[in-house]
Amino acid sequence: MTHTTPDHAGRKAGGAVVPVLAFAGIVVAVMQTLLVPVIKDLPQLLGTAPSNATWVLTSTLLSGAVATPIMGRLGDLYGKRRMLVLSLSVMVAGALVSAFTSQLLLMIAGRVLQGFAMGAIPLGIGLMRDMLPRERLASAMALMSSSIGVGGGLALPAAALVAQHTDWHALFYGAAGLGALAIGLTLLVVPESPARAKGSFDHLGALGLSAGLVLLLLPITKGSDWGWSSGTTLGLFGGALAVLLLWGVYELRIPAPLVDLRTTARREVLLTNLASIMVGVSFYVVSLVLPQLLQLPTATGYGLGRSMVVAGLCVAPLGLTMMFTAPVYARLSARYGPRTTLITGLLVIAAGYAGGLGLMDAAWQTIITSVVLGAGIGLAYSSLPALIVGAVPASETGAANGLNTLMRSIGTSVSSAVIGMVLANTAQDMGGVAVPTMHGFRVSFLIATAAVLVGLAFALFLPRTPRPAPEHTRLRASSEEDAVLERAEEVLRGFRGRVLDAAGTPVPRAKVTLIDRRGRQAGTTLSAPDGSYALPVPSEGPYVLAARAAGHGPLASAATHAGDARPVELDLPLPGETVTA
Repeated sequence: MTHTTPDHAGRKAGGAVVPVLAFAGIVVAVMQTLLVPVIKDLPQLLGTAPSNATWVLTSTLLSGAVATPIMGRLGDLYGKRRMLVLSLSVMVAGALVSAFTSQLLLMIAGRVLQGFAMGAIPLGIGLMRDMLPRERLASAMALMSSSIGVGGGLALPAAALVAQHTDWHALFYGAAGLGALAIGLTLLVVPESPARAKGSFDHLGALGLSAGLVLLLLPITKGSDWGWSSGTTLGLFGGALAVLLLWGVYELRIPAPLVDLRTTARREVLLTNLASIMVGVSFYVVSLVLPQLLQLPTATGYGLGRSMVVAGLCVAPLGLTMMFTAPVYARLSARYGPRTTLITGLLVIAAGYAGGLGLMDAAWQTIITSVVLGAGIGLAYSSLPALIVGAVPASETGAANGLNTLMRSIGTSVSSAVIGMVLANTAQDMGGVAVPTMHGFRVSFLIATAAVLVGLAFALFLPRTPRPAPEHTRLRASSEEDAVLERAEEVLRGFRGRVLDAAGTPVPRAKVTLIDRRGRQAGTTLSAPDGSYALPVPSEGPYVLAARAAGHGPLASAATHAGDARPVELDLPLPGETVTA
């Protein structure tokens, strides 16, 4: 937990901060779809077997999954802008490595470096939370969260155009240039956030999580090639289970873990992350199916016979719609809350896939499907960071959103493996070439619909947010964090934080008492199971917060509140000695 209050200088950030951070997120997302237009030609371009060429895509996915939660935690500890610039710098270096080579191993190394930039998404969300006023925060976080879809959607036609008319290495030169531009704009426009988490970086936890994720995602992405019942696939899944269980036990026992599993286990955080996996599954299905349908020759009887560039343009509305959904989300969320917006988005996605089953006969029909799905995915993606931000302390924003972004990545990985297997198993032979069938495409859409319905079930079990009061009777909260404070205390001003023991472990059911300047009790509360507390103040001035819990010595901490609508964050560390209750 940080002792930095929300009214720091960072909130004076200029209006260019949001577009610059969103641009950085879009640039990072470009890495995920950069090679899609040339994926079928990679074996020939790299002079290797198809099974080896797939590592060019798999390596980026694995490094991005590993880097996302780690960079989020490093940002919380040492500065989010600093880590954002580092992520983009590593991406630029990786793009240049790939631009100068056609050798498989060097290309994979470059793609690994490019994947590390995925941590920029949660870092950007954390910076926005630290710097922006409440009235701008919801739409800004929505745009940043959607940037991964926006970048992926817009990159398809652009990459297809480049790959069709120039050397394919130009894709990496362009990516490096965009990355360098994003670094320059970030250094010029985005101030560093002074908010810092306490503690040190959990190196052993980072190593354990990295090993567990690699062992988990590797068989997911390569299982169809190796065989789902093969010893290699099953052995890696078993190893992932063992490593992640040991990692979880270790994280629960240290005072400053890489991922606070107690916070992650909260109902709102856990269900949001599970819903995120389903949203990730649904997002990737349309990216896999529609480009293939559009480019298949008309001789198949169902292929639409479009060029690579036209196919990219037909799918581009997916990303454009996601981008334009951000301001719509802000209005819906301010009125109904992010839970309702997430449910609405999932319903729209389900309608898009269900309707898309009958809209595969013409290119204009695929555009309609892309628009509807883009609107739904945009609403769903935009809701996720607000739900996470409202459920975790300010000092854990980067790590928590990093974990949420990781859940989406796991969803896309599962989607890629499952849909790839479905299309391969339903393919038909045409002139010695396995060609996906319309049956396979429709089964893929049905799988996406089922995943969305599972995500909808998770969303329905999220805690309800009371409908906001009219504008003239309340302080409108644009962030879920403020909404939580309104529900808990019906006021925004006051003190909040966590009660901790000497080792930094949260202390539940500790009594926290607020004492005013005259020595009178101004309020009292018990800390929650995660040690958090919140106490409103009747007016500005000096106060003493007294904390006491069985088995711990008492604590008295002096603090001053300015009397405005911003809560002062203050952790209360109880003395380590044991006393008789």
